[in-house]
Amino acid sequence: MLHSFFRVMALLAALACGQAVADEALWALLKGGGQVVLLRHGLTTPGVGDPEGMSLDDCASQRNLNDEGRAEARALGQAWRSRGILVGQLLSSPWCRCTETARLAFGREATVSPALGNLFGRPERQAQQVAQLKPLVGARQAQGNTVMVSHGSTIAALTGVSPATAEMVVLTPHGGGRFSVAGRMKIAP
Repeated sequence: MLHSFFRVMALLAALACGQAVADEALWALLKGGGQVVLLRHGLTTPGVGDPEGMSLDDCASQRNLNDEGRAEARALGQAWRSRGILVGQLLSSPWCRCTETARLAFGREATVSPALGNLFGRPERQAQQVAQLKPLVGARQAQGNTVMVSHGSTIAALTGVSPATAEMVVLTPHGGGRFSVAGRMKIAP
């Protein structure tokens, strides 16, 4: 029994070490620039989707970041700054939880892009938005990395990866709307 316990603990330690190595490889890739980072907004007030009657022009009508979500955004930004990772273009979904995540993480306002909008409960928009996103994520930026703050449903529709709140999905652009998923990473507050 004790032997099994130690085997499980060793396996968990190896997995944690493997994740740390994978995270450092992604940081090195980002340090080199030219990557595209799809970032899911931070944690929000409880619920799924937005309240009935939600308006993009009225943040009070939407689900917004809670204190934990704000802490996630700040921790993410601090991780980027402490590693000297450059952010070139900063884009965001028009939803307030995304623009706030961008501002708290990177200390500046993001350019709003409707292509990054929430697809949850809006399946009729998926094909059009994915078509709009492909050229954005397939283009390599001259300096820094492109960061796009969006929603889990939108990121999953484009990449097949369903990220946690404030989790990054790092893409390597190949031009012509093509890209590959380099990895994913979440920074704990």
